[in-house]
Amino acid sequence: MSDSRYRSWGGYPRAEHEIHKLHWLTDSWPNYLNKPLLPFGNGRSYGDSCLNNDGILLDARGLDHFIHFDTESGILRCEAGVLLSEILELIVPKGWFLPVTPGTRFITVGGAIANDVHGKNHHRNGTFGRFVNQFELQRSDGTRLVCSPPENQEMYEATIGGLGLTGVILWAELRLQKIHTPHMNVESIRFSNLDEFFELSEESNDLFEYTVAWIDCLAKGDALGRGFFIRANHATELSSDPPRSPGRKPGFPVELPFSLLNSYTLKAFNLLYYNKQFLRRWQGTQHYEPFFYPLDGINHWNRMYGKAGFLQYQCVIPHEHGKEAVRNILNEISRARSGSFLSVLKVFGDISSPGMLSFPEPGITLALDFPNRYKKTFELLDNLDILLKNAGGRLYPAKDARMSADNFKHFYPNWEKFSQYIDPHFSSSFWRRVTV
Repeated sequence: MSDSRYRSWGGYPRAEHEIHKLHWLTDSWPNYLNKPLLPFGNGRSYGDSCLNNDGILLDARGLDHFIHFDTESGILRCEAGVLLSEILELIVPKGWFLPVTPGTRFITVGGAIANDVHGKNHHRNGTFGRFVNQFELQRSDGTRLVCSPPENQEMYEATIGGLGLTGVILWAELRLQKIHTPHMNVESIRFSNLDEFFELSEESNDLFEYTVAWIDCLAKGDALGRGFFIRANHATELSSDPPRSPGRKPGFPVELPFSLLNSYTLKAFNLLYYNKQFLRRWQGTQHYEPFFYPLDGINHWNRMYGKAGFLQYQCVIPHEHGKEAVRNILNEISRARSGSFLSVLKVFGDISSPGMLSFPEPGITLALDFPNRYKKTFELLDNLDILLKNAGGRLYPAKDARMSADNFKHFYPNWEKFSQYIDPHFSSSFWRRVTV
């Protein structure tokens, strides 16, 4: 079955699936066991970790009910197919927020757990999995396990960041974060090079809950790594003229036959974007949506990359090698003239993730989107892998569509321990690729 809903967000690679839609009762699973199974949320993983070519996808969006919300304690229990956007619609008016959120709110709770997502406040809160009290996991043999730190702990740790391979999460219980308003006090600071980024990051970590930077990955020489450093805290009181949610804007109604992004348009975009803010420092109040989810405001923004799609490259590099490695990576990208439309730089804190295969670790994380130009793009990413490996870093499986099996096993040396917890009837295109 070929259906545009059952693709990855990057659009590469394509896959053929048999689709089975899940609801609360899933006792018909034994009929599905003729092919490998994989749960599928809302398709916002960038690579092939959400794909199961020639296998069965278990569409979990039907698990979309709220079970309980304690507005006093901020404890929320819901089914795993509920979107983060749906949670926010419920909790924000009652004075609560997600303690960790990635750059899109259109992912399911199950997907957030399976990829142990992180956000702009990793230095304060760590990953999403740290705020999951418990969940119920269904295995292909019909067994249901309630998993938490005191109960079925190892299956709990394997499932968080486990890429959907341990079974289907049916529901989860989350701890939320108290807020006073839906608004953010934001500062945007234009910086001239990587050295300034690291200075801003160091001075901001203790003062701001959220920090992130956009960088011009095509800049060279003394301007290498220039960009905008954005930092924010939740507003504690409403302003006299509070900003409203901007809503969603028109985007790309159809998938284009070609990419709008090439070396010329990327260079022009990076130049214009870097100079869009006249003042070096801007301060103001924003609604939470454009701060946390700027690209969510553009419908189907991934379609601007055309039918070939795009590849995201997100890595983390330990602090001791981070500055030099980021410079080397940016120089290699600039040399190849294969710039990224979206280039994000952030410093991860030292808060441990609970998952066996969780991606974040203390260091510097860089995320880049590249239009898929096949051989040219893959050669560039192979070169970046060499630089990353030499610096002791690793790639994010949720964003990957092409890392080698050797590199995966090097980046995640506990993969064999994790594999003991994989459901024997579950697999994915990603897992088969990186464990051959």
